[in-house]
Amino acid sequence: MPQMSPLSWLILFIIFVWVLILFNVLNYYCFLYPVKTYSTKPKTLKINWKW
Repeated sequence: MPQMSPLSWLILFIIFVWVLILFNVLNYYCFLYPVKTYSTKPKTLKINWKW
């Protein structure tokens, strides 16, 4: 029925906005960065003098 058209468009708009927000939130919070591991031992530099 034509009288119900604005309500349908509003519901459609709300659904699209909700899906967009959900998609952005999931992409932002579900991306896993690789864990950086640092060695605790200090690096020793060995220099071999050949002269």
